[in-house]
Amino acid sequence: MALHFTTGEFENRRNRLIERMKEENLDALLLFAQESMYWLTGYDTFGYCFFQTLIVKSDGTMTLLTRSADLRQARQTSNIENITIWVDRLNADPTLDLKNLLSEMDLLGAKIGIEYDTHGMTGRVAKLLDNQLATFCQISDASYLVSGLRLVKSAEEVVYAKRAGELADDALDAALPLIRAGGNEAAILAAMQGAVFAGGGDYPANEFIIGSGQDALLCRYKAGRRTLEEKDQLTLEWAGVSAHYHAAMMRTIVIGTPDFRQKELYSASYENIIAIEEVLRPGKTFGDVFDTHARIMDERGLTRHRLNACGYSVGARFSPSWMEHQMFHAGNTQEILPDMTLFVHMIIMDSDSGTAMTLGQTYLTTTDAPISLSRHKLDLIAV
Repeated sequence: MALHFTTGEFENRRNRLIERMKEENLDALLLFAQESMYWLTGYDTFGYCFFQTLIVKSDGTMTLLTRSADLRQARQTSNIENITIWVDRLNADPTLDLKNLLSEMDLLGAKIGIEYDTHGMTGRVAKLLDNQLATFCQISDASYLVSGLRLVKSAEEVVYAKRAGELADDALDAALPLIRAGGNEAAILAAMQGAVFAGGGDYPANEFIIGSGQDALLCRYKAGRRTLEEKDQLTLEWAGVSAHYHAAMMRTIVIGTPDFRQKELYSASYENIIAIEEVLRPGKTFGDVFDTHARIMDERGLTRHRLNACGYSVGARFSPSWMEHQMFHAGNTQEILPDMTLFVHMIIMDSDSGTAMTLGQTYLTTTDAPISLSRHKLDLIAV
């Protein structure tokens, strides 16, 4: 068994979950989010692309229902003792296997919470599950119960978050010598991901974002590579990853001499992040962070060019996204607490002039001022 955390850490997490379940009067919880299973037990797989669920009873009993391909994976990477296999076959309905298993666990008529809002739950599975359990038990949406517990990081988790920050810095260090006129995005991307791997890190939960020229205005990954020109711009968004814990960063790098618009957008991005550092403290909310972002951008006449969010919580995540549910957007009442890992990003995409500017890094919150997990400064990078 290979676990990244101590027995005491896992016991504390399970006890916190049981306490929350009792507050919600839940007899059991069906976990479909891989990050929930990982946080609670250490279970590490991409087998969640198929049907699987971890059943957690209010007495702390846990049973994993999964496919045969993940049996050894669960035994090797988790502390789960009870593992049941559903069999791949023509017209298989694993939700029926699940209902039978819940019956064996004496949960007929129980109140059961379900993680619906996760990439580990397809629409088809949700329909099948609801159909099977409609008359079997009382079901409720418990999509954010575990994710809420995961927002505040333990001391053991912070170790991985800080290491992820170091790996993100290493990736930028590896990229910078290659960013020049004639440099190719393929080599830059390979160097960045290679630096994370060489440092003992993992694949990110989503692809690194790289784009130059007009593609620098995109904030999603796409296929295709480009060679940098004498006068160019390169947008990068990436993350260091350690034991699935992410520390993201973002930069738009100027190739050649920055023009007035690039400097103007950088100034707005920098001012914004410095202002947000004053807000990223206990007593404030995620909505307060966004309000600061929106105010500064709007005062500078950049309303049309900014996004409707300026960051989010990060932690241990699985593909297809390293973003947590809690984002910095309007009206989010989630309070900022100590020991959260929060990615703050400024993304300004001026399609009128074809100018991109981004700036971002991950912070660890404290009882006072936040701590950047990056050793790099927020200076405009021009090469």
